[in-house]
Amino acid sequence: MTTVVTLLTQPDCPLCEHAKQILAKVGADHPLQVQEIGLHTPRGQQLALGARVLFAPGILLDGAPYAFGRLSERALRRTLSRTPATTPATAAPQTRK
Repeated sequence: MTTVVTLLTQPDCPLCEHAKQILAKVGADHPLQVQEIGLHTPRGQQLALGARVLFAPGILLDGAPYAFGRLSERALRRTLSRTPATTPATAAPQTRK
C-alpha cells in the first residue's frame, strides 16, 4: 500500500529541501505518494493549523501529523516499517531540529 505524504513547505527553506531529499531516498524503498503544498496557500495554512505545524517543513502521513522541522530519515523509515499505509499515525507531530 502507498503512504500519502503531505509536505508543507515555504520558499527558500533549507529544511524543506532536506525533507525532499529524504523523501526521495525513502521513496526508493517504500511506496510514497508525495504532495507538496506551500504554507503560504490557504490550504497549506489550514493543514498546518490542524496538524499544529509550527514551522516548515511540516510532514503528514496519510493525513495525520507526523513531524515538522528537520526530517529524520531513520525515524521515518522506522515509522513506515511499523505502520501499515492504510492506518494513519495518530501521534502528535514530532519536532526535528
